[in-house]
Order: sequence, then structure tokens, then C-alpha cells
Amino acid sequence: MSIPALQNKIRNLLKERNAILLAHNYQRPEIQDLADLTGDSLGLSLEAAKTEAEVIVFCGVHFMAETASVLCPDKLVLLPVLSAGCPMADMISAPSLIQKKRELPGVPVVTYVNSSAAVKAETDICCTSANAIKVVNSLANSDTIFMDPDRNLARYTQRFTDKRVLYWEGFCPYHDMLTAEQVKRVKRDYPQALFVAHPECRLEVIDLADEVKSTSGMLDFVKNAQNREFIIGTETGIIYTLRKQNPDKIFIPADDRMVCTDMKKIELGDILRSLRTLSPVITVKEDIRVRAYEAVKRMLEVPRD
Repeated sequence: MSIPALQNKIRNLLKERNAILLAHNYQRPEIQDLADLTGDSLGLSLEAAKTEAEVIVFCGVHFMAETASVLCPDKLVLLPVLSAGCPMADMISAPSLIQKKRELPGVPVVTYVNSSAAVKAETDICCTSANAIKVVNSLANSDTIFMDPDRNLARYTQRFTDKRVLYWEGFCPYHDMLTAEQVKRVKRDYPQALFVAHPECRLEVIDLADEVKSTSGMLDFVKNAQNREFIIGTETGIIYTLRKQNPDKIFIPADDRMVCTDMKKIELGDILRSLRTLSPVITVKEDIRVRAYEAVKRMLEVPRD
């Protein structure tokens, strides 16, 4: 079946099921084109919670669908490919975090939203790559904090706070693979281009960046920038979105090997099957859901600019 035919069948089933299709910015182009909403993981879940849809089809990875379930307990959340996971999220478990908390009594835990619901449930407050600095600095009564699971985001955050930032030794394999040497090569080839890096990159890579932005931050920055050429230091899937939104601008991957295989697992046929069978369903146990929700809620209460 052709891509347009599959997309049409999915669109009809979405209407029939009173469902909404969410796609992360790293998803395949044909899925992004079909989605009701595209964006980053937390933003998508927050927007989905505002809709009248009864079913959420989340085209992303497991922790994202869990977050949707945490924020939308009244909706059925589907993840079309159950094995679509996140290597970084898998680098820490709830028991591991509980043990770390015993070693650091009284130290508040800041957990990146790129984590399982069970880990979120053991944290004091969540953060995103866009608001990590604000969240850490909001903890006024603590001189030391612990961040998990991403060491690179923690090291970046340390630069903007007087607090001591301890961290878990986790990382995104795709962002962590980007080296300063690779960035310098691309910058030599495109001397007029601005280099935009994700905070999940290594510090030596961030040091070369003209701007450091989350995925949603990259989209906003590029849209408003006067420059015409950009080197993009994140998973290559976002370049499709950037080109679609800015057809007059040029985008170069910092490293074209930065392709998350888990993000690319979902295909149109999987979405169609998921809608037909209303599976696989992602649910979070209520005791975990409530505690994870509180950690996210505390983050949302941190004042913005």
C-alpha cells in the first residue's frame, strides 16, 4: 500500500476512534506529516491533555507514552511499537535511584523528563532540556542537587548555577557520539552556518555552539534567526521539520550518523495496526502515576520568563 493510501486509512481510523496522533520531532517524515501534533515529548503530552480525544497514539519512545499516560489518565495511550525505547532512560532504574538517594540524604533529585515513570516517581522535581537551569536554581534551600539520568545536561546546567550539581552517569548515545573534531570539520565546510547544539551533547561540543537549544528551542530559534545556514547538533529527524518550516534556509547535520534507531522503529503500518487493535496500551500503576505527576507538576510551577 502506498504512503498516501496508508495515511488516508489512518486518518479515517483516527476520526472513528476519536483519537489523536502525536509525533516527536525525530519521527519519520511521513509520520510527522500525518500527525495532529508534532513537538517534544512533554509538550506533546501537555497539549494532548487539553483535547477531547479519548485515544492518544504516541509516535515516539516508551517513556514519552508513559508521560502521556501520567498526564492523561482518562485517555487510552497507545505506543505502536512496544520495543521503541530510550537507551538513556534505560540507564537508570527506580531501585538504582532509591539507592543513590540513600547515599545522598537530604539532597533534592532533579530528574530529566527523558526517564521512566517509575524513576520520575522517586524524584523531587522534573526538568526538561529547556528549563533545567531554572528548575535547579528554583531549589533555593539546597546548595547541592542531584540530576539524573543525563550527565551532559547536568554538566551544562552546572555552568549556570552556584549550586553543586551531582549527577548520574547516563547519556544519550546519539548526542554523546558527536565530537568537537566532527563539529570543527563541518564548520570548516560551512563557515557561514550557525552551529546549534542540544544540551545532551558533550561540553566540548557545546563550547563550539553559537546557540544551545532543546528541540523545540531549535525550531523557534531558527524560525526567528536572520541567518540562512545552520549546522544542527541533534538527532537528524528534526531537520525534516526545520526544512519544512523554513524552506528558504539550509540545514546541515552536525553528524549524519546521529539517527536514533528506536525513534525510527514506528512505521505507518504499525500505526494502522495499533488503531485497529487499540494496542499496545501503555499504562502506569496509579501509585507511581500520582507521584510521577507531582514531580512534573512541581516543574510546571517553576516561574518562566
